[in-house]
Amino acid sequence: MRLMQILVVAVAVSGCVHTRGTTTPRGAQEVKFDEVVITGDLELEKLNDEELFAAGTSFYAAEDYTQAARYFGRICDFHPQSKHYRPALYNAGLALEKLKAWEDAWVRFSVLSDPVKGTGDALDAAFRVAECDYHLERYTDAIEVLRNIADRSEVSADKRIEARVQQGICELELDQKDAAETTLRSVLTYWNSLPDKDLVDDYFPGQAQFFIGEIFRLHYEAVVLDGSKTTAKLAEDLEFKSELLLSSQGHYLRAIRVGNGYWATAAGNRIGGLYENMYDHMVHAPAPSELAPSEQEIYRAELRKKIRVLIGKAITVYERTLEAAERIGASSPFVQQTRESLQRMKDLLLAEAKAEEEQNSTTPPPGS
Repeated sequence: MRLMQILVVAVAVSGCVHTRGTTTPRGAQEVKFDEVVITGDLELEKLNDEELFAAGTSFYAAEDYTQAARYFGRICDFHPQSKHYRPALYNAGLALEKLKAWEDAWVRFSVLSDPVKGTGDALDAAFRVAECDYHLERYTDAIEVLRNIADRSEVSADKRIEARVQQGICELELDQKDAAETTLRSVLTYWNSLPDKDLVDDYFPGQAQFFIGEIFRLHYEAVVLDGSKTTAKLAEDLEFKSELLLSSQGHYLRAIRVGNGYWATAAGNRIGGLYENMYDHMVHAPAPSELAPSEQEIYRAELRKKIRVLIGKAITVYERTLEAAERIGASSPFVQQTRESLQRMKDLLLAEAKAEEEQNSTTPPPGS
């Protein structure tokens, strides 16, 4: 879903201080001064709009976003008739986004934004308004903007898909999981119906599949394995949790098959994370309380076997994800997360093997 405009302070200065119940003393002379306007950035006052725009562009290219926002902002506030006015508004918004000054960026973009009829910079600014609303946690406002864009039949398929995917993500942020799933699935249905979907950017279809996987992951994580329940109920919960894991994994795998490098890497990381999370749940879940001590030992022995399988699956997924990332040259936070998770799982596998070896060495042979 990415500083405030220079404020103009008008100060009227008069020769008397007004306080409650005070009037001008009789016989006194009232002195009035002309209104004084203080600009907030005297250094830029001498520059015209061409000079300001050139400087702002240079600062932006040099990634000095504070200065870029300052120079573009001067045009926005003092040169509304300039041919650079609209580009300056948009560029000031972009610079402020880079600074994560979301409210200030929203102010710039909102002047241009027209999600219902806008084209060009007006349409692009509408997307940016929704992005700012997202970061400001104004999800309902963002949804309204994005829905207006996605409902426009004359807008390109790329833009409609982008808007609808971002709408679904905002719905998920509002914990409207069912609505989010419906929205994201509609994106994939529309994308698959296109006569030549290869001409459409695969980033947002990949993101849609990834976030459907996220919805099922949230359902999966909500199922708690409670050792105080009966063995039958615990087995039922474990089976249900496993089904949700597989559903989530299925959508992550579809995200990988879409072929976008960023979301493929993210999905691979999440699949490994599912197995890692299942390991955590199982290793920390107490044995069913209804089991006798001897039965609990057997339960834990069987559990250890399943845990080792989960660790092995997580390692395999993480390794394949890193191989794919290196092959396509993908670079994202998910790549580093995957490397760290892979090492953690390898350490766990070694620890499990060592624990089992120690247990076997202290367990007397049968019949002794």
